[in-house]
Amino acid sequence: MLTHLAATLDNWDPKLIDLIAENNHVILLELPGAGASMGNVGESIEKMAEKAITIIKYLGYNKINLLGLSMGGMVAQEIVRADNKLVNKLILAGTAYKGGEGIKNIIPVTFKHIINGLIHRVDPKRYIFYNHNQKGKKDAEIILGRMAARKDEYKDKKMAVKGFIGQLKAIKKWGKSSKDDLSFINIPTLIVNGDKDMMVPTSNSYYMHDKIKGSHLIIYPDSGHGSIFQYAEKFAGDLLEFIKKV
Repeated sequence: MLTHLAATLDNWDPKLIDLIAENNHVILLELPGAGASMGNVGESIEKMAEKAITIIKYLGYNKINLLGLSMGGMVAQEIVRADNKLVNKLILAGTAYKGGEGIKNIIPVTFKHIINGLIHRVDPKRYIFYNHNQKGKKDAEIILGRMAARKDEYKDKKMAVKGFIGQLKAIKKWGKSSKDDLSFINIPTLIVNGDKDMMVPTSNSYYMHDKIKGSHLIIYPDSGHGSIFQYAEKFAGDLLEFIKKV
């Protein structure tokens, strides 16, 4: 499982991870330069994918199911492009394709939500991941509360500013690339998003579903970029069903 921009291992919803881990061997991979992981952030999404492949194979795996959330979904696509035999099933959550809609604007969109968080004195993820309505506010309070409950001695290091800026530049570069036709993805693929993703427009999910042959698309209602956390139980069930399919 590969996570989003500026995230450390602490930014996975523990409820979701527990639900998935009931029936699966789960590895949450923190790439170099993020959190407590040593090294530098890859200067491009493709370089991040290369680093991920190296780590996965060093751990002894030659066939995996791969889930990527947001930036992690971008990296996941490049892993498949670089090594089409490594991934058995692919899950793309709240993400976009190379050259996708709105991705080149990642920097101003991100800082707009950060500023909004500072103004209201809340975690910016409240505005990045959850709808700007009462349901979104309630969901954010519950989910961010679960993430914050981890005891200090088990917490990851915070994302360094240098690494964060490096990730932003890599995503912007990826977004400014030519529009990908995704023809290289020919494995079972599950695409998931909320119906109102304000960070990575939901339209990207529909495009990926249209271009990836045989893919399955799930759009969760009244949810945003953090839909897999908002619908933790539903998504865990949908994921398990997808993985079990022959």
